[in-house]
Amino acid sequence: MASFGEKFEDTMMTVSEVIGDNKYLTAIKDAFTAFMPFIIIGSMGTLLKTLISSTTTGLGIWIPQLAALDPAFTAINFCTMSFMTIPIVFLIAMNLAKQKGGPEHATGVVAVAAFISMVPSSVSVEGLESAIAAMDNTIFGAQGLFIGMLTALIFGSFFIWLTSIDAIKIKMPPSVPAGIAGSFNIMIPVFITLAVSSIFGVVFHLATGDYINNWIYDVLQAPLEVIFNSPMGVLAMVFVSNLFWVLGIHGGLMITPIRNAMFAAAIAANTAAAAAGAAPDQVFTMGFWCAFATVGGAGGTLCLIFATFIFSKRDDHRAIAKLALLPGICGISEPVVFGYPLVLNPTFAIPFLFCSPIMTAIALFATNVGFMPCNTVDVPFGIPIILNAIVGHGWQGAVIQVIMLVVGTLVWIPFVMVANRQWDKEQAAAAA
Repeated sequence: MASFGEKFEDTMMTVSEVIGDNKYLTAIKDAFTAFMPFIIIGSMGTLLKTLISSTTTGLGIWIPQLAALDPAFTAINFCTMSFMTIPIVFLIAMNLAKQKGGPEHATGVVAVAAFISMVPSSVSVEGLESAIAAMDNTIFGAQGLFIGMLTALIFGSFFIWLTSIDAIKIKMPPSVPAGIAGSFNIMIPVFITLAVSSIFGVVFHLATGDYINNWIYDVLQAPLEVIFNSPMGVLAMVFVSNLFWVLGIHGGLMITPIRNAMFAAAIAANTAAAAAGAAPDQVFTMGFWCAFATVGGAGGTLCLIFATFIFSKRDDHRAIAKLALLPGICGISEPVVFGYPLVLNPTFAIPFLFCSPIMTAIALFATNVGFMPCNTVDVPFGIPIILNAIVGHGWQGAVIQVIMLVVGTLVWIPFVMVANRQWDKEQAAAAA
């Protein structure tokens, strides 16, 4: 009979295969991966505003003329962070079409149009008797993200299916250029898709008195944001990621479809709060993940490198640690994970699983007691330790990061000592 460990490993591998083969989750993951640079640049807009154009915190204190640049930096933030739903809807639908073999760009455009067809296109203005033709900014930002993702998956799939039906394609003569013929082929599927989305939006509003985007946000997105931004939610996410790593599966990629959507909503909320003069309060962002949840790499592997340098007697581990030090400083853990190796390694499995959650708990505590601020700038992956904490969370972040690295190293030390004893036994057995 298979042992518990073998059954557990088989189960996790099955989960990994299901996630990896799921076309919908893959489309979401690929879309957020493609859009991540724009999220980082959007948060940089807030940083530039704070450091340069602000007359209270930036160079604008001494050079008032720099305040004229404020609208430009605000625009950088708006066109990326506050408008993220539209490009993400397009990217998810396009990647879904790539997975299913449908027309990629047309599916992206149809998904965006379907999204727009279901949300309110007028706003009420105080002092005016009737609403005016306009759209609320919150529709395009983080608040519309969840319904946008659902729209891309549902109506994108519906459109792709319609394009596979030959009976509803408008056939053009062979002499017609391929581009024009392709446009006519999808004309009826486009009409059907948008008719269904528009009618659904109207019927939903008549039945509930609310628009689908507002209803989805209140019922689904807002509660999920609360759960995943809670301390237990954050720690659970870190633990699950490390669990996949132990099995040789890239844990970050496994949780990306859920994690990155929450990241995007959180950093958008933080930058919006900062722009309004309020204190950001969303802890769980990409900047937090890189600077604290995976400081020095997944599982706190940089701390393992430090512990190896100080206590390890194993020549193989020390050689790998020397090669992995620079990547570890930049948050890259693969040289350690696959070099020691840590994959399916019973000696190092416990610290690998629990070191990151322990260090993350320290950062969460520092944030919750008010010592460390929430970030409004998402520092890209690969920025060295200390620097990424300072840019995202100020000097307080650097202090917490140092404390975490010390604690993490202490967590790894006993297991490095165990590895030393195992090495001694192996050497004695080889010499016998």
